[in-house]
Amino acid sequence: MSTGSATARLLVASLAGVLLLGVSGCSAGGRDRPSVVVTTNILGDITRNIVGDEAEVTVLMQAGADPHSFGVSAQQAASIEQADLVVHNGLGLEENVLRHVEAAEEAGVSTLAVGESVDPIAYTAGESAEEADPHFWTDPERVREAVGLIADQVTEHVGGVDSAVVGRNATAYAAQVTGLTAWMREQFGDIPPRHRRLVTNHHVFGYLAQRFGFRVVGAVIPSGTTLASPSASDLKSLATAIETTGVKAIFADSSQPDRLAQVLKRESGIEVAVVPLFSESLTAKGKGAATYLEMMRANTKAIAAGLGAE
Repeated sequence: MSTGSATARLLVASLAGVLLLGVSGCSAGGRDRPSVVVTTNILGDITRNIVGDEAEVTVLMQAGADPHSFGVSAQQAASIEQADLVVHNGLGLEENVLRHVEAAEEAGVSTLAVGESVDPIAYTAGESAEEADPHFWTDPERVREAVGLIADQVTEHVGGVDSAVVGRNATAYAAQVTGLTAWMREQFGDIPPRHRRLVTNHHVFGYLAQRFGFRVVGAVIPSGTTLASPSASDLKSLATAIETTGVKAIFADSSQPDRLAQVLKRESGIEVAVVPLFSESLTAKGKGAATYLEMMRANTKAIAAGLGAE
């Protein structure tokens, strides 16, 4: 055997060893880790607090997006089909993503529609009246219930996770949500009963109203989705309701322009503040609502300030 041939064989063997180590390293590094895919960024934040480092959590909805209209890429659609568990809001919220979730479910992927499992309520007014309201996260007590549901599904369907760690994470996060409920109740306590009336861009705060004793007067878009549009008669009826009830502020979604609320204010001649809220999407870090807890605290302060002063 020539020296050149021996050297070549040694080089090939060394390269094979390096490649094998590289493949093993990728696997150990997490390429084959258990996977949880979450549709909305609000549920994504909640789920990440529960799962911790036990699995890869992929959130489909970007910061600042509208859950009613956001879509997914081909790569994201594939991640849904390959997940160990898909956590989604349900109740018609993710209108452009539902078909991918349903396809994954038909293929055998475990899914959890959180909104359908936390005692959903119906809209009480507008075009969506009597339909199930998907915006359950505006009630922190339902979110606390959702934390337990998500933890149970993760430990049952996501192989390789440490159920004790997931349980501890869920208990710790649920305690923070319970504290949030108490703090919100205290903040809202200074709002006089006659001022506990809400007008929003579209119907999104029914659960908060039920939990904390507010009345939903109406919405600029009389629907549970931002994809609908108000008519001239809708705006006139809402303006009349605002004047009759003495509503002090219109709360507009931060993910949507407040143009309609401003038009209502201008065309009706009523004096009412337009206050932005982070109602359906988290923001990028440093933009005011990067986590669910931060979002709810910011909204509580905005509502209390908008309605509390005499």
